[in-house]
Amino acid sequence: MRKGIVTVAFAALSNVLFAQEMADGMRSEGKIYVVVGVVVLIFMVLFAYLVWMDMRLKKLEKEKKG
Repeated sequence: MRKGIVTVAFAALSNVLFAQEMADGMRSEGKIYVVVGVVVLIFMVLFAYLVWMDMRLKKLEKEKKG
């Protein structure tokens, strides 16, 4: 049991260190801004879709009442 916990802890630590190295590399090459831009774009599209769905649901609720 203890050996498994230590193995999982080391695996998680190595993943964190790899992610940090990858982020440093992307930042030095200027690619981090592309990644941030894509993430922001995805969130903006998701937010717009949710607002659009909310408006449609309100319209349907209004039609059902009246």
